[in-house]
Amino acid sequence: MKQPRSTSLFKPRATRLQSGFTLLEIMLVVVIISLLLGAAIYNMGGNVETARKVRVQADVSSIKTQLKLYNGLNGFYPTTQQGLKALVEQPTSEPHPRHWTQSFEQVPRDPWGNEYNYVFPGKHNPNSFDLFSSGPDMQAGTVDDIGNWEAEEPKN
Repeated sequence: MKQPRSTSLFKPRATRLQSGFTLLEIMLVVVIISLLLGAAIYNMGGNVETARKVRVQADVSSIKTQLKLYNGLNGFYPTTQQGLKALVEQPTSEPHPRHWTQSFEQVPRDPWGNEYNYVFPGKHNPNSFDLFSSGPDMQAGTVDDIGNWEAEEPKN
């Protein structure tokens, strides 16, 4: 007598139905994951602005180092007119640097897409330079500027 072959077609119906997830179960998991991701993104919203400010501080520190190197090699900082472009292309206006080297491929931009502001001599640093981002409002000279000086305490 022949034994019937064991294939998935001959398995009892209850065994076949329990072997996978239903569409409803999968959709429920997707909805739960979506809700968790949405809550996480909502709660991290304030951190994006903080991250931008930290990036500005890191960029200012990096650019400041390159400006000090420029000063060390040439005996002077770029003029306000030459600006940060003097770190990308050799200045053609006076004073001409004696030992110019390219510090950056392009003029750095802040997290809001604007070039950093450079003023020599500086308003906040009269014996040096002011280097700053105009901040989220993109207006130079306002309270949200982030630069290479100590932040002033708000006056009541």
